[in-house]
Amino acid sequence: MVVGGVSSSAYYDTGQWKDKKSQLEEMKVQQAVQQLRMIEQKVKAHEMAHKAAGGDLTGPVKYKYEKGPDGKLYIVGGEVPIKLKQGKTPEETIQIAQKIKRAALAPADPSAQDRAVAAAASMLEMRAKAELAKQQKNQQNTESGQKISIYA
Repeated sequence: MVVGGVSSSAYYDTGQWKDKKSQLEEMKVQQAVQQLRMIEQKVKAHEMAHKAAGGDLTGPVKYKYEKGPDGKLYIVGGEVPIKLKQGKTPEETIQIAQKIKRAALAPADPSAQDRAVAAAASMLEMRAKAELAKQQKNQQNTESGQKISIYA
């Protein structure tokens, strides 16, 4: 006896059950592919933000790929090396450090690694500012020490 009007054998007999199952599987594949495409777009935008802000201080973008359920490769991660370097002068070092910070924090959603690079650049900038202040103080002391006062 069948309650509710339709037995499960009716689906097997007509092939409807198989069609429903394959449609569900196809929807899951499409959903997974769509999610991978969104991740890929987000990763590309993130890494390009680093490149655009960092310019000559950045290296080539390296992507991490994952094979999707459709057999295609999708970008799921990436990195852009940023050179943390000192300039020839404290002023140049300050400019470089500020550019590094802008590059590290350029994406809308900076990662923990991005924040760590920005913090390292901040430390570099602080050391350069301290060196600049020291140089300026030494220069002032030298200039004031060369003046001769004559009292009559």
